[in-house]
Amino acid sequence: MTNEFVLEAITREFPESVISSSEPYGMLTVEVKKEDIKKIIHYLKDSSLEFNFLTDICGIHYPEFPAKEIGVVYHLHNMMANFRLRLKIFMSRENIEVDSLVELYAGANWMERETYDFYGIKFKGHPDLRPILNMEDLGYHPMLKEYRLEDGTRTDKDDNMFGR
Repeated sequence: MTNEFVLEAITREFPESVISSSEPYGMLTVEVKKEDIKKIIHYLKDSSLEFNFLTDICGIHYPEFPAKEIGVVYHLHNMMANFRLRLKIFMSRENIEVDSLVELYAGANWMERETYDFYGIKFKGHPDLRPILNMEDLGYHPMLKEYRLEDGTRTDKDDNMFGR
């Protein structure tokens, strides 16, 4: 299994869904349309490609790109061929909802709850979407880059020390 083979299979099956692809550090990374992510992952799992393990789901926040401000990254793994794949979707802040993968991968339950907890991304069809690590009454999603990294009363550190 090669990056070219997997990309060709996805592009052949979903020609209108693939937005872009790249290979950072040799790992195939494909950006796809948000509304097609569940169909694509279902195909990758149940086809001869056999991506039978969902390694991770995580959120990302790029406030400098309003049309693609919030993203979800999916890491899939074909254990038989030892092949890894990264899928990305992006959305605006006004439409921060995506389909849940719990019915495809049971492990998505915890990962989607964590992503919701930290980024506020809602997963449609999730059986129990509520905070999992933060307090339920926290009132905000702490991984969004709209909050200071340090207490504003401290004078020994500022956001510039953390790449902002």
